[in-house]
Amino acid sequence: MKVSSAVLRARGLVKQHGHGQGRVRAVDEVDLEVPEGQTLAVMGPSGCGKSTLLHLLGGLERPSAGEVWLAGRRVDTLSERALARLRRRSVGFVFQAFHLMEELSAAENVELPALLAGFSRREARRRAGFLLEQVGLTGRARHLPSQLSGGQRQRVAIARALANEPLVILADEPTGNLDSTATLDVLRIFEELRAAGQTLVMVTHDERVAATADRLISMRDGMFVDDTRLAGDATGWLGGLIGLEG
Repeated sequence: MKVSSAVLRARGLVKQHGHGQGRVRAVDEVDLEVPEGQTLAVMGPSGCGKSTLLHLLGGLERPSAGEVWLAGRRVDTLSERALARLRRRSVGFVFQAFHLMEELSAAENVELPALLAGFSRREARRRAGFLLEQVGLTGRARHLPSQLSGGQRQRVAIARALANEPLVILADEPTGNLDSTATLDVLRIFEELRAAGQTLVMVTHDERVAATADRLISMRDGMFVDDTRLAGDATGWLGGLIGLEG
C-alpha cells in the first residue's frame, strides 16, 4: 500500500442543524487525516453523523465551522463554481441509491464525469470501456440503468466514480441497497481498489464492508469514539465467504 502525504484533512469540523434549544451538531469538532492510498471505513449507528461527515469532506455540504483540505488545497472557502470544478476533477462519489442518469446507458454514465473533468470524448469512451470491464460489465455497456440489477447498477456507479481518475473516492453506504451476492461483488472491487492504492473513504454500518479497510473509525453523536488500524487485507475473509456462497 502506498502511503505518503494526507489527501484529505479536516480540522475542528462542525456541522450544526437548527438553532437554540433545537440545535444539533451532526458533526462535532472532528479532526481527521487520510493519507494517500489508505482505505478508511467510518462506522456508527444511524444518525451519528457519518454521512454528513462524508458530504463535508467531498464539498457537497459546507461546514458550520472548521476546515477541510483536499490535496493541500482548502475546500470549504472555495466559491461554488471552484468547488464544483474541484469535485469534478478530484473526487469520485458512490451513493447508496446509485444516482445514475436513467436516460443514459451504463457506458454513457461512466463517460460523463470523464468528459466533465476535461477528458476528450475518445479518451472518456476508452476509460468507460476499460472501467466497465474491470467491474465485469462489458456485456451491459449499452444497457440503461432500468435494465440492470441493483448490484450491476452499483458496479456502474463505482466505474463512474473512477472515470475522472479521482484523488479520493467517497462511498456512502455503498452496499445498503444490495443483496448478499451483489454486496460480495462490490466488496471484491473495493478490495481491488485498496490493493491498487486508491484512496477511499466509505461510511457504512456493514462489518463486511469495513473488513476491506486499512483503518476503522467509529462515530457516535457526531464525534469519533475509536480509531483502529486494521489488517488491511480482506482477501482471506472474502475467500471464505465466496466458498460459502458457492
